[in-house]
Amino acid sequence: MHIHVKLFAALGRHIVGGMTGAPLSLEVPDETTIADLVRQLNLPREEVKVIFVNGRTRPLDWPLQPEDEVGIFPPIGGG
Repeated sequence: MHIHVKLFAALGRHIVGGMTGAPLSLEVPDETTIADLVRQLNLPREEVKVIFVNGRTRPLDWPLQPEDEVGIFPPIGGG
């Protein structure tokens, strides 16, 4: 199935030629979860903090659907 992914902040460095916030179009197997996607993208789990699917936060075991838009954010600090 086809999904769209955006990696934010420092996560873009894990994708060859990837840019922060630039959309990636990916083909993933049916029944892929967010956790599966994080593994497929080789993102260090400790660097993944918040995941949005179609604008709503979702847990790692959330099953993805065709044409979902996924945003993945690392922990962000500030003050």
